Amino acid sequence: MKRVMVLVLVLGLGFQAAAQQLTRFAVVDLSKVYIAFFRESRAVREFEERSSRVQVEIDRMTREIQELKNTQFSAETRGDRSEALRLENEAYRKSEYLKEYYRVKTAELTDQKNKLTQSGAFLEQVYDEIRVIAESEGYSMVLNLKENTGILWYSPTVDITDKLIQNLLSKGSR
Repeated sequence: MKRVMVLVLVLGLGFQAAAQQLTRFAVVDLSKVYIAFFRESRAVREFEERSSRVQVEIDRMTREIQELKNTQFSAETRGDRSEALRLENEAYRKSEYLKEYYRVKTAELTDQKNKLTQSGAFLEQVYDEIRVIAESEGYSMVLNLKENTGILWYSPTVDITDKLIQNLLSKGSR
């Protein structure tokens, strides 16, 4: 009878421990994985070049607007109100154009980056490696960090992005 009671107690504790096992989640930044894994690809180089060209143009327009404002200040100091007003209007028009340019180019670059990260071969390889990592480390679910608006907080210990990158690069060099 004592053996049966001990056995029931041990089994009960075992079931309770199994019932209390927590579901483990992990997060991955797929855009970071893509950039790291395909850094040398032609498509990524073209994206980075385009992004650099846009930034150079934004910087140029910003300097131009600042120069107009400086010239406007000089005109105001000299008492030339008509020139100051003309420069103020020109600076305003260029500022508005810069805002629109920035909005449009940012949207285009974001769209291009999203298309890069959605290529079928890349995703298949990444998903296979995510599965391997998740299964070997006991994760029940892996979430895309940048595209899941439901993640309010996560511990850096569940971010497997760097491990995924290392695994993909090591498999790619074989």
